[in-house]
Amino acid sequence: MIHENCGVVGIFSMDGINVIPFVIDCLRALQHRGQEAWGVAVPHRIPLKRIGLVSSSASEFASITRKFESHAAIGHVRYSTTGKSTLNNAQPIKVKELCIAHNGTIANVDQLTSMVGGCSFTPQSMTDTLVAAQHLAGHLAKKKDITEALTILKQEMIGSFCFTFLTGDGSVYAARDPKGFRPLVVGLHKPSNTYIVSSESCALSAVGAYLLRDVEPGEILQIDDSGLRSEYFARENPHAHCAFEYTYFAHPTSVMEGVNVYAARKRIGEFLAKEFRIPDADLVIPVPDSARPAALGYALEAGLPFEEGLMKNRYSKKGSMRSFIEPYHETRVEINKGIIPLADVIRGKNIVVVDDSIVRGTSSASIIKLLREYGANKISMIVTYPPIRYPCYAGIDFPSQDELLAYQQMKDDSVGTADIAHKVARSLGADFVAYNDTSTLARAIGIPETELCFTCTTGDYSALGVKPLFKSRAVLKGRS
Repeated sequence: MIHENCGVVGIFSMDGINVIPFVIDCLRALQHRGQEAWGVAVPHRIPLKRIGLVSSSASEFASITRKFESHAAIGHVRYSTTGKSTLNNAQPIKVKELCIAHNGTIANVDQLTSMVGGCSFTPQSMTDTLVAAQHLAGHLAKKKDITEALTILKQEMIGSFCFTFLTGDGSVYAARDPKGFRPLVVGLHKPSNTYIVSSESCALSAVGAYLLRDVEPGEILQIDDSGLRSEYFARENPHAHCAFEYTYFAHPTSVMEGVNVYAARKRIGEFLAKEFRIPDADLVIPVPDSARPAALGYALEAGLPFEEGLMKNRYSKKGSMRSFIEPYHETRVEINKGIIPLADVIRGKNIVVVDDSIVRGTSSASIIKLLREYGANKISMIVTYPPIRYPCYAGIDFPSQDELLAYQQMKDDSVGTADIAHKVARSLGADFVAYNDTSTLARAIGIPETELCFTCTTGDYSALGVKPLFKSRAVLKGRS
């Protein structure tokens, strides 16, 4: 069974212009949310799908723009939380006349699968998006109203979702789950009178559109020749916005729930400098790239120099890619090889290394080893996210508890963060490790802790509605 955490786009031009160039540019701006595949869907055509980065297909952009010309379209970049990276698993998908793109994870998809009739699936060919689309198409055939159909589907599903839909008549819809796990925004490109729904506002900025607002949890938008309309298919409180989006996943230029991601990350660093001051530190360096704002905030608050002690080789084949969202260990290791230390900056220095998170520990161990080899004297690691000890079933790729370093080092639920950090430091070869905590992180983000999801830290799955059965990565990836 394959689950998705990705980037989605839905675009409709009231002036009837060809929106395919907008879709392509928006998907490129959302590339940090998925590197495995991308696709575009327009009315009355089979969706276009390609493996790899959007930019890898640059030579096709002109022909794609002509061939798929349309004033209405949806798009998708894929990052699989389980499953294999194949063209068959790319999105958008089409069921009857309904095209759908999905960002999130449906936790009870096995149960939903048993309810889908007339379809033949295998674990490698089935995605939770496909199962949801089959259900939605069935409900839509009976109810003839997508809001009613989605209301029924929500009652059947457990998990996180942001959907963009494209119907046969060319209407674009967008829906966000009532807990608001994953982000979704709507904007307007004024010169062409074009509405754009996107996972993040950075995609709007990429095409010169401005942010109107977040799509509210439980809200469905319809965009057609009559304009933009809104309804609610469900309402739930409190919400459960993913805290990991603010420290790692989202683009730093994005605004989510009224919070600028860059400013939030910088505040996180400032707060951590107040709590974890390293008295003999010489300088602060970030782990590239998402930890940069937090490292800057830490350095400014601590009164320490901020230096780029680690650089990504952006001219290598995978130099621009993010290691965390790669599905396999071998690829993550290859990406990490593209990080090059600056010996003149770090040699003989006591260094504070700021990182956004420690998940499996692969990147952290590699970086600390490199810093040692290039002459660092003392290495203290400050981590902006709390210890990740439990699997995520709301769309982030740490589905197996056994692979989580914090859990490996301290399996006792009653131990404190400081004890976990001490054992993690020994495991990584660092002199000192300090983790953020949920209350400090929430204050730095600027959203009440009760409105954020910290399941991966606390093990409290109440926001999801059910505690899933933990599985190994081998099972989740369909490997024998």
